[in-house]
Amino acid sequence: MSSASNLEVLYLWGNNLSGNIPGSISNVSKLRILELEQNSFFGLIPDALGNLRFLETLHLWSNHLTTKTSTHEWSFLNSLANCRHLRILELSLNPLNGILPTSISNLSTSLQQLWVNHCKIRGSIPMEIGSLSNAILLDLSSNKLSGPIPTTIGRLKNLQLLHLYGNKLQGFIPHDLCGLKGLYKLSLGDNELDGPLPTCFSDLTSLRYLYLFSNKLHSTIPLTFWSLKDILEIDLSSNNLSGSLPLDIGNLKVLISLKLSRNLLSSDIPPTIGSLHDLQVLNLASNRLQGPIPESFGDLMSLKSLDLSNNNFSGIIPKSLERLYDLNYFNVSFNRLEGEIPSGGPFLNFTAKSFMKNYALCGSPRLQVSPCKNKIHRKFKKTALHALRYVLPTFASIIIVIAVIIVYKKKQQGNMNLAIVEDLIPVEKWRRISYNQLLEGTNGFSENNLLGSGSFGSVYKGILLDGTNVAIKAFNLQIDGAFRSFEIECEVMSNIFHRNLVKVISCCSTIDFKALVLEFMPNGSLEKWLYSYNYFLDILQRINIMMDVASALEYLHLGHPTPIIHCDLKPSNVLLDKDMVAHVGDFGISKLLGEEDSMKQTMTLATIGYMAPEYGSAGIISIKSDVYSYGILLMEIFTRKRPTDESFAGEMSMRHWVKMSLSNGIIDVADSSLVHKEDEYFVVKVNCISSIMALALDCSSDLPENRINMKDVVSMLKNIKREFLKNMEKD
Repeated sequence: MSSASNLEVLYLWGNNLSGNIPGSISNVSKLRILELEQNSFFGLIPDALGNLRFLETLHLWSNHLTTKTSTHEWSFLNSLANCRHLRILELSLNPLNGILPTSISNLSTSLQQLWVNHCKIRGSIPMEIGSLSNAILLDLSSNKLSGPIPTTIGRLKNLQLLHLYGNKLQGFIPHDLCGLKGLYKLSLGDNELDGPLPTCFSDLTSLRYLYLFSNKLHSTIPLTFWSLKDILEIDLSSNNLSGSLPLDIGNLKVLISLKLSRNLLSSDIPPTIGSLHDLQVLNLASNRLQGPIPESFGDLMSLKSLDLSNNNFSGIIPKSLERLYDLNYFNVSFNRLEGEIPSGGPFLNFTAKSFMKNYALCGSPRLQVSPCKNKIHRKFKKTALHALRYVLPTFASIIIVIAVIIVYKKKQQGNMNLAIVEDLIPVEKWRRISYNQLLEGTNGFSENNLLGSGSFGSVYKGILLDGTNVAIKAFNLQIDGAFRSFEIECEVMSNIFHRNLVKVISCCSTIDFKALVLEFMPNGSLEKWLYSYNYFLDILQRINIMMDVASALEYLHLGHPTPIIHCDLKPSNVLLDKDMVAHVGDFGISKLLGEEDSMKQTMTLATIGYMAPEYGSAGIISIKSDVYSYGILLMEIFTRKRPTDESFAGEMSMRHWVKMSLSNGIIDVADSSLVHKEDEYFVVKVNCISSIMALALDCSSDLPENRINMKDVVSMLKNIKREFLKNMEKD
C-alpha cells in the first residue's frame, strides 16, 4: 500500500475478498474514495481509516464487519471524526450490533449520506444525530431501534430522504419533521408509532413518497393532508385511522399509489377520486367503507390494482370499470354488492376470488355466482309474441328455401376443400375465415410472407379482406403430432383471455389443412430482439417484458378454473406488439390439469435448456415446470446468452454460472450492452440485475417444491422495477 501513496480512488467492490481490512490502508494518505462493499471482509472496522484526512466516500456495505464483542463499541466512529471531508458513509448489511453512539455527532458536518440499515443495532437513536447539519440522506432502517424519533432530526434542514422503517420506534411522529422543507421521501413504516397524523404534513411541499404503514397511528386523516398536490405514493395501511375520505382527495392529481387498507375508515368514497388519472394502485381493503362503488372509477385509466375487499359496499359493480384495460388485479370480496358482474375489458381475466361472499352478485358460472335472471318487461313480451305470431311463418318459409338452396349447392361442390371451420373445434368465439381467403392473404403462402417455422409448421404474415394484418400458423399435417398440436391449441386458446397472451382471431380446418389465425405482432419475437444484429433492449424494457410474461403465466396457473401448463416457454414463443408489450404464444404442447391434479406425466419433450429437471428425467410436469423455464428465460434476457451455449457443458449450466456470479460480481455475466463502469448509473443497474438474477435462481431451483409461484414473481418484479426507477431518479 505504501507504494500507492498518491492513489486517490480505490474500487475493490464486488469481489470475493475476505479477511480483515488492513490498517495499512491508511498509508494511502491521499485516498478520497474507498469502496470495499459486497465482499467478505470480517472483523473490526479499523480505526486507522481515520488517518485518511481527504476521505470523501467510504463504502463498506454488504460484508461481515462487526464491533468488539465485549463492549459493542463503535470506536471507528471516533476515528472517522478526523475525516473532515467525509460526505458518504455506507455501513449497511453488516452485523455491527451494539448501540448507535452519541459520538455520531463528531462526524464531519460535510456528511451528506449516512447508511446504516440491516446492521442489528439496538437502543434509541441519539439526539446528537441532529448535529449532522448537511445530511441529505439518513437511513437507519431494518434494525432493532426503539424509543422515540428524536426531535433533533428536524434540524437537518437539507434532509431529503429519511428511512427509519422496520424498527421498534415508539411515540408520536414529531411535528419537528414538518420543518424539513426539502424532504422527498419519508419512510417510518413497520414500527410501533402511535398518536395522530401531524396536521403540519401539508408543509412538506417537496414530499413525493410517504410510508407510515404498520404502526399504531390513531386519528382522522387531517384535511390538510390532501393538499400535498405533488405526492406520488402514500401508504398508511395497517393503522387505526378513522373518519371519511374527503372530496379533496381529488387534489392529488399525480398520485400513483394510495394504500389505506386495514384501518377504520368509514362513509362513502367521494366521486372526485376519478380525477386521479395517474393512479395505478388503490387499496382500501379491510375498512368500514360503505355506499356504492363510484361510477367515476372508470376514469382511472392508469389503474392496475384495485382492492375494495372486506368493506360494506353495496349496489352494483359499475360497467365503467370495463374501460380499465390495464387493470390486472381486482378484489371486491366480502361486501354487499349485487347485480350483474361486468363481462368486458379486464373482467375477462378475473376469477371467482375477486367476487367472493357477495351473495347477490350474478354472472358467468366460472365466477361461482348465480346466473342472472333476464327481467323482460310485460309490454315487450306482448309485442314479441305478437310479432312471432305473424312474422314466424313467413320467416320459417324463407329459411326453408335458403336451406334447400344451400343443400343443392353443397351437392354441386362435391368434396372440394373450400371448407370454412369445422364444428369439431371450439370456434364459436372466433371469426370464420375460409382457406381461399388465407391463400389470397398470404400470396399463396409465399416464402416472402414467412415469419418463422416451428416443430409442427410455419407462420406466415397475412392480410384479411378487411385489411387486418394477421399471423397465420399453418400446421404441417405430415409431421407426427401436428394434428394433436392443433387440437390442443384450439382447446386451450378458445378459453383463455389475457392481455399478455397471443389472441386468436380465427382458425381454419379442413380434412387436409389446419391453421390458426393469430393477432399480428409487428415487433416479432423476443429471440429476434436478443440475438439479431442492430436490435437492443434496455434494462427497463427487459423488466417490462418479463413482467408481462410473468403476468401471463400467473393467469395460466392461478387465474383460470383449469390450470394450464405452457410447457415450452422460450424467447421465440414470446412475441412483442407495436408497443413492445409481450404476449406468450405457441400452446402446441401445453397441458391442462384436472381438478384433482397437481402434476401430469407426458412423453412430449419441451425445448432443451428450458426444460425442468423433473420434466426431462421422468416426464413429470406441473405449473412449477413453467416457473423453472421462466427462471432460465429471466437469466437469458439479462445475460443475452442461450442456456444451450457451448460454454455450458458437464457440471456447468446457465443456473450454476449465474449463481457463482452473484458472489463474484454480476458484471461478469450481465449483458455487456447494459452496464458500463463509466455509466453514472452503474451501481443502480448492477444492483437491479443482481436482484433479478437472485429471483431467477429462486424460480429455477432443482426441486419443484423450492420454486416460488408466479404470483410472487410478479410482485417481486414490480418491487425491483419500482426500486430501480426510484434509484435512477435519485441518482
